[in-house]
Amino acid sequence: MLTILAPVSTHAQELTGDPANGESVFRKCMSCHRVGPDARNMVGPTLNGVVGRMAGSVADFNYSDANKNSGVTWDAATLDSYLENPRGFMPGTKMVFPGLPDPQDRADVIAYLAQFDEEGNMTEPAQ
Repeated sequence: MLTILAPVSTHAQELTGDPANGESVFRKCMSCHRVGPDARNMVGPTLNGVVGRMAGSVADFNYSDANKNSGVTWDAATLDSYLENPRGFMPGTKMVFPGLPDPQDRADVIAYLAQFDEEGNMTEPAQ
């Protein structure tokens, strides 16, 4: 398995994400989201290429107005804030998931998601 370390600053601490643990934590997300080459939109949009993507931009997914009009780009910091408390970060979102309270779990999930390009292929880490 490819390993990408995604440093996340969360509430004044720097954490390094572990994508292997992130894959385990991501299982909580799989009732609504998918990643990988065969991923498709479900209750939530596919998360292929989410790191660096504009919010509300996956084709053929019916986003909330809050998400479509947020102007948010999903980088590590915004994903960290969103995953901690989705409705607190983006009032009006359709996402009902209560969030991941553990900062290390969030860093790990972000590192896991950062491995997937827009087509769901695992990318090589930046040199």
